[in-house]
Amino acid sequence: MDAELVQEMVRSGATSVAGLMATAAWNQASSRIARLFGRGERDEEASAELEVIRAEVLEADGDEEVLADQAAALRNRLRALFRTNPQAAEELFDILREFLPGQFEKAPGGTYIINTISGSSTVNSDLVIQAGIIHDMRH
Repeated sequence: MDAELVQEMVRSGATSVAGLMATAAWNQASSRIARLFGRGERDEEASAELEVIRAEVLEADGDEEVLADQAAALRNRLRALFRTNPQAAEELFDILREFLPGQFEKAPGGTYIINTISGSSTVNSDLVIQAGIIHDMRH
């Protein structure tokens, strides 16, 4: 992964992990994400720290400020992790690709695709559609 993509993984990865914490899929994803943060040496400690963040995410009950704070905490952890272990960005990408299909994908040729919509899911009261190549578009 190039440096720009690693930075995108810090941003979108943190937000996605925080969002994943509020879903049933967290039960399956949490041990893998804890191993990612713990790097095989501090997995239990990382798991406990992630569960503290998760508790705050769940207690936030949609409070955007609290959710933003938890995403910021995860961003800081990811930034430190990726600085010491750049391969961890690709590991996180693969985990998120498994648990958030459609948001994190790899295109033919190894191109990384990260689909992110910030804020409202509508723009000017119209739906936002993200697409790759749309064949045979006629205007």
